[in-house]
Amino acid sequence: MGLSSKQIVLYATLLTMGAGGGWAGHHFVQQSEPSASSGTPLAPASVAYEPSPVVDPRENESANPNFIAAAAEKVGVAVVRIDAERKVSNSLALENPILRRFFGEDEMQQFEDRIEQGTGSGFIVSTDGHVITNAHVVEGADTVKVTLKDGRSLDGKVVGTDPVTDVAAIKIDATGLPTVTLGSSRNLVPGQWAIAIGNPLGLDNTVTAGIISAIDRSSSQVGIPDRRVQFIQTDAAINPGNSGGPLLNDQGEVIGINTAIRANAQGLGFAIPIETGWKIAQQLFENGQAEHPYLGIQMVDLTPSLRQRINDDPQTGLKINTDTGVMIIQVMSDAPAAAAGLKPGDIILKINNVPVATAAAVQQQIELVSVGEPLSLEFRREDEVKTVEIRPIAFPAETGN
Repeated sequence: MGLSSKQIVLYATLLTMGAGGGWAGHHFVQQSEPSASSGTPLAPASVAYEPSPVVDPRENESANPNFIAAAAEKVGVAVVRIDAERKVSNSLALENPILRRFFGEDEMQQFEDRIEQGTGSGFIVSTDGHVITNAHVVEGADTVKVTLKDGRSLDGKVVGTDPVTDVAAIKIDATGLPTVTLGSSRNLVPGQWAIAIGNPLGLDNTVTAGIISAIDRSSSQVGIPDRRVQFIQTDAAINPGNSGGPLLNDQGEVIGINTAIRANAQGLGFAIPIETGWKIAQQLFENGQAEHPYLGIQMVDLTPSLRQRINDDPQTGLKINTDTGVMIIQVMSDAPAAAAGLKPGDIILKINNVPVATAAAVQQQIELVSVGEPLSLEFRREDEVKTVEIRPIAFPAETGN
């Protein structure tokens, strides 16, 4: 049930709850980093996440004029280079009779299976070899090599990948390893220092610095609407090969996972907040996969002009009486939202008693809930305010939306 496809396109870009899928079709794919297959689940990483105390960042200015160098020295030993390889099959081309007709056997060799290679970054979170990186760095890889700063090159096992957040977990067989210190992204404000460490363009242990340019960038704003992440935006240089490396604060604490570069941007990079990355990584280390709560709704942020177009179109059958808020435009059949009685045109007001003004805020609150855990959703239907309880299910990855 819901609006027609034509009407949905006319009214707004969809913000899809529980969107999944791969990197194809958007401009964030870094060509030097291939996509890797998930492996067998492991026991939880032997490290506890204790975020740094929340303080006023304006009272946290470093007194050390070389604080960037100090942070890099502290963390650099725990940053690794990840080299991944995968075989790309051209079996269909080899079997094509038309190609065989026009190309000789020697020339047909150009269509044989080829090996793709790529380089990314990662960081060690436990002394016994648990490493976090981006999913797109290792997804689909046949072999993964992890190179430490001391020069050792070790085989890496991909424990799990989560394309919904672009987080991956890797295990290397080693002990006594240096580890990063996990910080917090909750107290960030634009203008704070940001430090990135990684292996851009194959240049190992490169350190760049800048500031936090913005926080809470939605996946739609960044240009990848199928992600469930509120990105940190930074102007610290992030180039191909940086993906999966840490973004640090001025104390050398990891506040994010560098993940993407916008191809047409100048000096803009994005990172996954460490709270999101750590939550997903722990699930991958424990279970080999991550679950995301799914309600089965599509939403849009209301504007006065959008409200006017909806009300003026008799085919919608809707009369919206507010200029702002989060409007449901489609409810998936057989989804928890449909079972709870939600309908297109409902305006979401609160999630678990937390007011929400944007679709991104709704998504952020739902991500805080575990699959199967009851969630309270308050909404307005015409002039009546109602509250329903919904139990999210695990995101059905096969649907792709």
